[in-house]
Amino acid sequence: MSEEATPTNTPSAAALDWITRLIRIDTTSRDSNLPLIEVVAAEIRTHGVEPVLVPNDEGTKASLVATFPAADGTTQGGIVLSGHTDVVPVDGQDWSSEPFAPEVRDDRLYGRGSCDMKSFVGVVVSRIPAILAQPLREPIHLAFSYDEEVGCTGAVDLVKDMVGRGLRPRGCIVGEPSSMRVIHGHKSINLVRVDFHGVAAHSSLTPKGVNAIEYAAQLARYVRTVADEFREHGPYDEAFDVPYTTCTVNLIEGGIAVNTVPADCTLQFEFRSIGAVDPVALIERFRAEADRIEAAMRAENPAAHVEFTVVAQAPGLDTPIDAEVVELASSWGGALTSDKVAYGTEAGLFDQGGIPTVVCGPGDINQAHSPDEFIPLEQIARCERFVDAVIAGARATSD
Repeated sequence: MSEEATPTNTPSAAALDWITRLIRIDTTSRDSNLPLIEVVAAEIRTHGVEPVLVPNDEGTKASLVATFPAADGTTQGGIVLSGHTDVVPVDGQDWSSEPFAPEVRDDRLYGRGSCDMKSFVGVVVSRIPAILAQPLREPIHLAFSYDEEVGCTGAVDLVKDMVGRGLRPRGCIVGEPSSMRVIHGHKSINLVRVDFHGVAAHSSLTPKGVNAIEYAAQLARYVRTVADEFREHGPYDEAFDVPYTTCTVNLIEGGIAVNTVPADCTLQFEFRSIGAVDPVALIERFRAEADRIEAAMRAENPAAHVEFTVVAQAPGLDTPIDAEVVELASSWGGALTSDKVAYGTEAGLFDQGGIPTVVCGPGDINQAHSPDEFIPLEQIARCERFVDAVIAGARATSD
């Protein structure tokens, strides 16, 4: 953008077109994201760049990495613009409009993924012609993942691919909704599934059975006890809106009938830890409690047992506030803040891969995952100016 240009709160037609195209593709995490990846890959190929696809083991999903090299052919260094392509389900939510038929009302764009986070991805894709319009001094990398919403699983192999090919970017912007604030810290994400296998019996003969639900309830109570401990005694990090590690049981499934001692029950819980808490040690604490419960079940019947599975882990982010990537994101138009956020992102995975990372994207996290999810058009326009500044900074000569 030239110095004479006046900032606008109205998104460009190109950005809105790409955002709405992406929202129309249902990429709920339980389903494939390949239809979206194929559309984006085709656009990238149109401009003479061959993207790298990083599939899951089943071949039903894929992440995408595209590198636009510097004028001298260099692919190392540069800046990553990263986003996830999946969205959460709309099941059971009361929407005023069709979730996958985006529409603009009252200066807001409504649709599943409008905020989290297809607006950022759409803006970035709309700027591919601008990336190639002038020679680059350093490369720009696009990184779009799958299954962020179910534990950041797709980004694990995506980052491995980038590291394995020696791209070594000097900074990464993860465009999760932050109201265009530059976020340098967030909590880890840890998802655990525990399967309790008891022994079925008629409910009139309860001593002959082992009640899986009752034993699962013991672990649920323990998770709450640990959560209360962190809330009451810390450790604390006041930069977070929730300044302590949180733990919560979010799903329990078990039993087949009211007159049958349940043989099986599955409990799923998560915890989100601040930097002062070791997530590995905390997982082992929960595992030890599951082992104790299993011993009690087996004392009733040796056939009973417990399976403890860590479903997903994504590390927290704690980029120093004086890091170069923080300064760069601020210079590109992100609002500098000392705040950290309780929600997790893929940023910690990039950071673990040796790529300094911050979170900065359009939209308010309070709208993510909600019915009638929306993003203000003004936020899309701000994101466009930000991405334009990233591109201008990467060019061999300034505009």
